[in-house]
Amino acid sequence: MAAGDVLTPELAQEIACDIGRITGFNVLITDREAVVIGCGDTGRLGTVHEASYEVLRTRQPATHTREQARRMHGVLSGMSLPITVGAEAVGTVCLTGDPDEVRRFGLVVRRQTEILLEEAVLLRSRLLHERAVDDCVRDIALYDPEVVDAETVEARLAELGVDPRIPRTAVVLEVRAGGVSRMSLLRTVREVFGAAQDVAGELAAGRYAVLRAGTEGLAERCRALVERLGERHAAEARAGIGEPGRGVAGLHASYRDAALALRAGPRLEPDGRVFAVADLRVPQLVASVVRQERARYAAAVLAGLREREDWPVLRETLIAWAEGGFQLVRTAERLGIHRNTLLYRLTKIEELSGRGVREPRTAMAMYLACLADAL
Repeated sequence: MAAGDVLTPELAQEIACDIGRITGFNVLITDREAVVIGCGDTGRLGTVHEASYEVLRTRQPATHTREQARRMHGVLSGMSLPITVGAEAVGTVCLTGDPDEVRRFGLVVRRQTEILLEEAVLLRSRLLHERAVDDCVRDIALYDPEVVDAETVEARLAELGVDPRIPRTAVVLEVRAGGVSRMSLLRTVREVFGAAQDVAGELAAGRYAVLRAGTEGLAERCRALVERLGERHAAEARAGIGEPGRGVAGLHASYRDAALALRAGPRLEPDGRVFAVADLRVPQLVASVVRQERARYAAAVLAGLREREDWPVLRETLIAWAEGGFQLVRTAERLGIHRNTLLYRLTKIEELSGRGVREPRTAMAMYLACLADAL
């Protein structure tokens, strides 16, 4: 981005007022056409500063006495200096006052103006880059081969220095943080996922996606991020992790898996914060069934149980029983209860449902029904 495009009237006015307060001089800034776009005396905004024509042409500072200034349009006694970024003169900065007095401050004011302008250029470039990253992340999340050509998305990734051939795993984050700016949250996400080939962007308010190059230690990194968001921003965050994918189609599939993990995981484990789709393949399969059919199946298999007040506890027991391999000790440890308490619950479930829950085939049917109910 050209520096001249960043020297907007708003920025010029801010710089002129700030430097004027520091130096005590009236400071005036023009654009490359010698039109005043920033000045402590707002009545001069939009006028032409004739002395700046020669300064812009020669790129050399010039002083003008009161007598010289009277012969020029829109000029007071003082000093005019070119604002240069690289080899380009993008405007002038002028100080009003006795030439001998303002000359001592001229070069300092000029350099300070150029520094502020360079910082603005860098900030604008960074913001444009981050916006381009956000757009690429959304392109992958919403990818439809019937609408968007994969090569087009890959070309955008390559422009950002991202190699689309490297396998990546999608992470989807849901963050609830009142009063915290999106840039601050995204900065924290990029701190944790800051490798050269990692891509992190905002999908929507409170929802972020990361495309992580590699899978080593990914769950631990996600947990570290959730903790950091809580400590630094008092934010409540959850993360879903997909499977590795390559190319736009593979990354889109990984994103969908991560989004599903984030959607299904909290329903099955309300206190959890990080959910990997690799651990949720059975719930994913259940979730793929049409909602009405899922509801009918759950109602038929779980008759006599779902109407009870303690149904959430019974459902948790049935899920743990199946995922614990139908082993008493392992299931009791998973639930954090005594073995006898587990036996009591299993007996109760059998009596209420009329089904032999200790028969693996029956227990598996009830497990799938519990997942359907939870989802």
